[in-house]
Amino acid sequence: MVLGTTSGAGKSWLTTALCRYYARQGLKVAPFKAQNMSNNARVVVAPTLAPAGAALPPGGAHPDFGSAPGAGGGGPGGALGEIGSAQYFQALAARATPEVRMNPLLLKPEADTHSQVVLMGQVSAELTAMPWRGRSEKVWPQIAAALDALRAENDVVVIEGAGSPAEINLHASDIVNMRVARHVGARCLLVTDIDRGGAFAHLYGTWALLPEAERALIHGFVLNKFRGDASLLAPAPQMLQDLTGVPTVATLPMWWQHGLPEEDGVFDDRSVAAGVVCKTVAVIAYPRISNLDEFQPLKNVPGLRLLWARSPADLGGLQPGDWVVLPGSKATAADLAWLRVQGLDSAVAAHAGRGGAVLGICGGLQMLGEALIDPDGIDGNGPGLGLLPLVTVFESAKTVRHTQACFGDVLAGPWAGLSGTTVSGYEIHHGQTAQHPAMAAKGDVAREVLPGLAWQNPAGNVLGLYLHGLLEDPAALQALFGAAVPTLESVFEGMADYVARHFQAGVLDALVAG
Repeated sequence: MVLGTTSGAGKSWLTTALCRYYARQGLKVAPFKAQNMSNNARVVVAPTLAPAGAALPPGGAHPDFGSAPGAGGGGPGGALGEIGSAQYFQALAARATPEVRMNPLLLKPEADTHSQVVLMGQVSAELTAMPWRGRSEKVWPQIAAALDALRAENDVVVIEGAGSPAEINLHASDIVNMRVARHVGARCLLVTDIDRGGAFAHLYGTWALLPEAERALIHGFVLNKFRGDASLLAPAPQMLQDLTGVPTVATLPMWWQHGLPEEDGVFDDRSVAAGVVCKTVAVIAYPRISNLDEFQPLKNVPGLRLLWARSPADLGGLQPGDWVVLPGSKATAADLAWLRVQGLDSAVAAHAGRGGAVLGICGGLQMLGEALIDPDGIDGNGPGLGLLPLVTVFESAKTVRHTQACFGDVLAGPWAGLSGTTVSGYEIHHGQTAQHPAMAAKGDVAREVLPGLAWQNPAGNVLGLYLHGLLEDPAALQALFGAAVPTLESVFEGMADYVARHFQAGVLDALVAG
């Protein structure tokens, strides 16, 4: 199990690397994170539900969840659900089919004090309305059952914690760190970000705040994001071991261009690929931005600069050939209001007015239209940016599905390269978007370039679509930029090589021995 002294210490990255490391040993591997808080989510399969109390099936799956995908199971009628993007990528690194048991509880923040709760891939209105401290005992049985099922079906389950295990105000209601570790007797690594400073204090303080029985589960400390001469760390690792009995088993050098999408937050400022910059893609970084991990491939397109825009000044130097992207949002109406307060609405409209390319994805598509209508209180009402003659109505039911579509030969402007291109992606949205009826009656109609999925303005420079993952699709990247980027497989292999190189010999194998 990978624990961290803080958020951002490197838990998700290390978990992903270990999933591929162990999969390369010929082991059957699955990732697991009991609870993730993130607006970056992926669509995955949901195992068949079996009646409570059913006998354990021959495949060894837990009776609460039936058989796993690839083991004679799958979701009822191909049922799908959501998990955090980090666990999705970890499953791919493990060479496993991503599915909801790998992240049974997903919290999707909609405001500073409110999150939508997704349990076993499905939105739960009951849990969403429930106070946080009352929720843990309600969901623990499903979390434990999902973990037990994965352990029964795999040789190794690589578990990721959340935040810090030493948040003593949360320890009594913990369902993601040491309660999980105790449940399975996990062998734990504790990772810290040494680049932030105070790493040894973080490690010692975290260890010291754990009860004695939980300290015994910590098998090694990991120093992550180190810059400089590692020999200068001495004698601190030995001193720390003398105090705790826990060895420092790895010092991982800082690695900026590893290629794994960030789990949360925008990327670092090193978002310029090799070569002379000839195109800028400016992504509006509103507060509830979602699925920003889909922009990771753009960091590797030669000659492209990926810019995170938070003010009109960030868009001031853009040329018509540059792009402005309105990404997904977990709170479309609120993020649209924020965009107006910042003055970005005028800046986006001005770029479009100069013939500049504007792309809206999911919530961004909804913002590009004329109006947001919310009869059930799902997101919020309000006027759109008016760059596409569309209207979006939010519905209680959420669309969650994989999607493959062909653009046909109707695209114009900067998107013309996509004509005739078949692309794959996924949809996660409450909104349903259509032509604005009053505007359509006057002849102001958006070109529907993918039925129910994508629309373009008559000038051709503004495109909105519901399809997440367009900019991860190799065919789309080739069509739009004439470029291929490193595959996820090569990224995972590089990460596995990295941990194999920097962990002390024998440590990783010992963690899963016996």
